[in-house]
Amino acid sequence: MEIDIKEIVTIGMILFAVIDIVGSIPIIVDLRTRVGHIESEKATLVATIIMIAFLFVGETILDLIGVDVNSFAVAGAFVLFFLALEMILGIRLYKDEAPNTASIVPLAFPLIAGAGVMTTLLSLKAQYQNINIILGIILNMIVVYAVLKMSGRIAKIIGTNGLGVIRKVFGVILLAIAVKLFASNVKGLFV
Repeated sequence: MEIDIKEIVTIGMILFAVIDIVGSIPIIVDLRTRVGHIESEKATLVATIIMIAFLFVGETILDLIGVDVNSFAVAGAFVLFFLALEMILGIRLYKDEAPNTASIVPLAFPLIAGAGVMTTLLSLKAQYQNINIILGIILNMIVVYAVLKMSGRIAKIIGTNGLGVIRKVFGVILLAIAVKLFASNVKGLFV
């Protein structure tokens, strides 16, 4: 196991795009106005635990159901592809019930550590070392915590148009990552 700064930055960028905490600011602001208080520390900690646990247990779960990591990575590439399309085109392909409280359930899961993040983690595991993935997760959770704490101010500063632009830029990055992930893992399906 070797810490690789380039890997950590790449993983961090991928997770940042998939988590899309900046794009979630309108949802967070809406939750805050509806319920008053958001438990930023608890939501961040629970999301971190969920992601790290899934990083290690996810592959075992796949083995139990007979799916290899390459197949999951290719499936993950499709999920990332559709998430990217949502971000770029401003459409909703994945529909989730609207959260009615700002507890751990809507924030930590599925808003922060959702299905796209889980798929991405196992896809990343096929390419990168665990230590670098964990460090990428931790870096993202620091950003997530800061955004949760300052969501109201960030929304006012950036504005609706600014949030839209950021979301589209990260959508394009995520689309490129999905294509790369697909290309690097699809060969493993036919070996």
